[in-house]
Order: sequence, then structure tokens, then C-alpha cells
Amino acid sequence: MKSLVTQSVVAGCALLLGLLVAQGSDAQTIKLGELNSYKQFPAFLEPYRKGMDLAIDEINAAGGVLGRPLEIVSRDDNGNAGDAVRVAEELITREKSVLLMGTFASNVGLAVADLAKQRKVLFLAAEPLTDKIVWENGNRYTFRLRASTYMQTAMLVPEAVRLKKKRWAIVYPNYEYGQAATATFKQQLSASQSGGIEFIEQAVTLGKIEAGPVVQALVDAKPDAIFSSLFGPDLARFVREGQLRGLFKDRPVLNLLGGEPEYLDPLKDEAPEGWYVTGYPWYAIDTPAHKRFRDAYQAKYKDYPRLGSVVGYSTVRAAAAALQKAGSTDTERLVGAMSGLTFESPFGRIMFRAIDHQSTMGAYVGRTAVRDGKGVMVDWHYNDGKDFLPTDDLVRRLRPMR
Repeated sequence: MKSLVTQSVVAGCALLLGLLVAQGSDAQTIKLGELNSYKQFPAFLEPYRKGMDLAIDEINAAGGVLGRPLEIVSRDDNGNAGDAVRVAEELITREKSVLLMGTFASNVGLAVADLAKQRKVLFLAAEPLTDKIVWENGNRYTFRLRASTYMQTAMLVPEAVRLKKKRWAIVYPNYEYGQAATATFKQQLSASQSGGIEFIEQAVTLGKIEAGPVVQALVDAKPDAIFSSLFGPDLARFVREGQLRGLFKDRPVLNLLGGEPEYLDPLKDEAPEGWYVTGYPWYAIDTPAHKRFRDAYQAKYKDYPRLGSVVGYSTVRAAAAALQKAGSTDTERLVGAMSGLTFESPFGRIMFRAIDHQSTMGAYVGRTAVRDGKGVMVDWHYNDGKDFLPTDDLVRRLRPMR
């Protein structure tokens, strides 16, 4: 009996010791709370997740940050603003995350940004492109990584001006991102080109485009050129139906995001040719920073990176740089560190502007082509985001004091 009691005591002590060690280890981990629409947008967000994991592996292998390993605690927000707020609260309260990061859709990003303001927690918006997140709805606690709708549209407008077309058809997903892209394109083109420009608009429900009627309406409208902000399955259906009905024959097309491999690759040899796009020619970028990233990504995953991979990787790198600069996980110190923060990304050095919390991450602009049975970008160049940001005076008018 004594032997059994002794064994029980020893076993109990071992279990208690194990729990204490586990708790101590967990307490030493810096948790980054991440939420995104993985089920809704897998083409972009699966590579994004891989990019995050690569960055975490590299950072932790080098000793972590502040002497502690980083851990990503991730949740799916279902592409829904209400769900996003709920899981963000969970990441803050239950998981004790030191910051929030992620989101894809603009409306979801805006909802989380508002929560960050209320709860006074740092939110690093990785992907949502809406300008409101740093301007009209901007707040002290929210910073955005990717080049915005305004910035990427501004990169394509010079191409539109050179075409000297007067009658433009615009097709866009009818939610915050598409609406903002349309308004920005109209404003910027009208400011850059002499009068007499006409715009014909076709709004479609995100993810539910009825490509036949939309394309036929544009064919009947006989525009001189087309500006599109469609992406994902909507873009693929639009391209296929447009080619079938001859919409693109002898008609220039500009498409935001259309050169991203997430959306170009699935079209294979059906990819459009000659479109002006923003995108990511991963196969041809040979800067030292990008080559290091691409080689590491391919070695880890036996696959090529997509733009989502770059965004996920850069988001984690930015969070780590903020923690290092702050020297703390305290929110106010992190917010202070994010203002004017610089860090290295696969696209080179990036800075978060103090005036509006927008990063200077740029984008690649080029034209689409089909090579060896797949869509690629040709005649591309990198546009540094800092050259396409609005002036400080304009930002002061757009962004309230918060």
C-alpha cells in the first residue's frame, strides 16, 4: 500500500511539474492574434498563411524577439464583420494576444479597426485595401501594410492617360473595395486628362457575377476602354465570357490585382493578353531581398510564392520589428513604435507613415501575356508606394484627428 501511495504522489508531482513547465513556457511566448477569411478566399490566404509561418520559423530560429519566441494564434472570421469582431475579442481576452493582425475583405478590416480603437489594441491590417482604414475611419491603433486602393489605382492611371480614351466602361465588385477603386479611378483620370470623359458603370455582387449579362451590356455600350477591379472567380468568369463575346478585341483593359498569380494562374492559357495590371511576377524579380525570400519559400514548401505569401511574411516581419523597436509588448509603446517604423521585406525597405499609418509597400505594374500555356506579367516595373501616396495636406483633410 505504501508503494502505491508513493507512486501516486510521484506521479502527481510529475504531472504538476509538467503543467507548471507548460504554463511557464506558454507565458514566455509572445502571441500574435491573427484573423482572416480562410474559407472565403483560399487562393490568396493559404499562401498568406505559409508566408506567415516562414517568417515565424526564421525569427524564432534566430532567437525570437525580446528573447522570447513568437506564436501566431489564428482564427477564421468567415468573411463576416460580426464574426471578425467576435473572434478578435477572443484573441484579445482569452488568448492574451499582444496585438491583432490580418483580415482580407475591406468591410471586415474596417470592423476590426473600429474594435481596435475601442479596445485600445494595436491592429496591423495586412490585406484590406480600403482607403477608409487609414483616412476617414483611421485611428491611433490601426496601421495598414498593403498598397491601398488609391495607391494601386494611381499606378495604373498614367497608363490610362497615355491611351487617350474618352468612353470608359468600369466593372467592379459592389462593396467597399470596388466602390473605392471606381471612385478613385474616375477622380484621378478626370484630374489627369482633359474633359469629355464618359464613364459607364457595371457593379456586380462579390463572388456572384453573372458574367454573360454583364459582358453583353458592356459590348452593347461600345466603350473605348475598360477599367476593372474584379478579382478571384469573378475575374475568371469575366475574362472567359469577355473573350467568348469579343469584348476585349481591340479594346484596352486595365485591371487592379489582375497580375497576381492567385488570380492569373487559374486561367492558364485562357489568361488575357495585353491587359494593364498590378500584380506579382515572382519568377522574374531578382533583387537580393526577393531572391532570399523566394529561395527560402521554395525550399520550405516545394512551391512558388504568391502575392499572399509576401503579404503574410511581411506582416509578421512588421510585427516583429515593432516589438523589437518598442522593447516591450505594451500597446502604447507598440503604437509609438509603429509610427515611422521601417523594416525589410521581400520588396525592399518599407516604412509606416506617421501621418496616416499607411505603409510605403509598393506594387508591380505591367501587362499580361501567355507564355508556355500560362498567364504571366511582362514589361513590368516596381512602383515604390511612397511615390503614389497623397500629400500630407490631402491626408489632413481626409483623416480626422483621433
